[in-house]
Amino acid sequence: MRSADIVIIGGGIVGSSIAYHLTAAGCRDVFVLERESHPGKGSTGKSMGGVRAQFSTDINIRMSMYSIPFYAAFDEVLGYPAGYRPQGYLFLATSAAHMQYLRTNYARQVALGLKTVRLLDATKIAFLYPELDTDDIVGGTLCTTDGFVDPYSAMTGFMQKGVEHGAQLVRDAEVAAIGQDAQGVCSVTTATETISTRIVINAAGAWSSAIAKMVGIDLPVEPLRRMLVPTEPFAEFPHTAPMIIDMSNGFHFRPEGLGFLLAWNDPEETPGYKMNFETSFIEKILERAARRVPIFEQLAVNPKRAWAGLYEMTPDHHPVLGAVPQVPGFFLANGFSGHGVMHAPATGKILADLVLKGTTDLIDARILSLDRFAEGRMIHETAVL
Repeated sequence: MRSADIVIIGGGIVGSSIAYHLTAAGCRDVFVLERESHPGKGSTGKSMGGVRAQFSTDINIRMSMYSIPFYAAFDEVLGYPAGYRPQGYLFLATSAAHMQYLRTNYARQVALGLKTVRLLDATKIAFLYPELDTDDIVGGTLCTTDGFVDPYSAMTGFMQKGVEHGAQLVRDAEVAAIGQDAQGVCSVTTATETISTRIVINAAGAWSSAIAKMVGIDLPVEPLRRMLVPTEPFAEFPHTAPMIIDMSNGFHFRPEGLGFLLAWNDPEETPGYKMNFETSFIEKILERAARRVPIFEQLAVNPKRAWAGLYEMTPDHHPVLGAVPQVPGFFLANGFSGHGVMHAPATGKILADLVLKGTTDLIDARILSLDRFAEGRMIHETAVL
C-alpha cells in the first residue's frame, strides 16, 4: 500500500492550485487523484475563463484581490502561461436600482483597496462602445484589472509546478471509498489501489457532494448546467473590449479568438448532471445579443462549436472551504458557483494554510465553513453570472 501525507481528490484548477500551494509551502508528499485520463475534463476546460473583483461581498472581493495579481504574475513566477488578459469587466445598469446596486458594490470594493474600478455614466459608455444600444443604459462600472485567463493553461501550470516540487498526479483514479478510523480519515481507495493518508482534500468540483457522502457528510453542492456559444470571426466590434454584462437580462460576452464568446444563464435551467448542449439555446442567446449590440444580428454561429459545462452551486453562491470537525483530516474546497477558475489561486493558498498551519490570514475562513448552513450564517453573493 502506498502512503501520502495529503491526498487531493480532483485534478482540475482548484485541486491543481492546492497542490501547487502545498508544495510551494514545503509539503512534498502530495497525491492528486484525477478520475479522468487528463485533468480539466470536468468544469475547468469548459469555463469562460473570466476573472473579476467586482463582487458584492467582502470575502469574494478579497479572494479576487489575491487571485488576479497572482494571475498577472503567473507566467513569471511559475514559468508557465496563464493567458491573463486585463481587458476589464463592464457592468451595464439599465435601471436606477441596478445603478444603486453597482454604487454600493463599488464603495465596498474601493474600501477594501481595489484601485482600478470606476463608475461610468451612460455618456461615457456610449463613447467607449458606440456599437452598444445605450438607449436604456443609465450607467455602469468598469474594473480594468478584471479580465480573462486560459483556464486549461493555468490548471496545467499549477499542476506542472506542483509535480516539479514533488506532487504526484494519479490519472484514471476515480475514488471509490474514503476510510476512517478512531483518529479520522485514514485512507483513500480507487479501483486499483488504497492509499494510506491522514489528510484528504475534496476538490471534486460538481461531483464533490458524492465524495463528501463517503465520509457521511451532506455537502449542499448541486451541479447546474451553463452553456457557452462561440461565434465565427467577427470584426465589427472591438476585440479590445472587456467582458460586457447586460444587467437587464444577464447576457454577457467577451472577445474570443477572432470572434466572441456569448453567455447567458437561462433562469429556466434546473440542477443536474446535464453536459449536453441544446441547440435551442442559440436562438435565445442571439436574440439577447442583438438587443444589446444591434450589429450582432450579423453574427454567425456554428452549433457544433458550442458547449456546456457545470457550475457547482451552493445555496449562498459562496464556496465551502476548510476542515470538517466531525471528520478529522477531511477538508473541503467546493461549491464555487461559477468562480472556481477566478478564485483558484486564493483557494490554493487558503487550503494550504489551513492544512499546514490551521489558520490563514487571507480571509476569515470561518465565514466559509460548512457549518454556516446549519447555523444560518449564509452570506449571499448577488453578483453571479
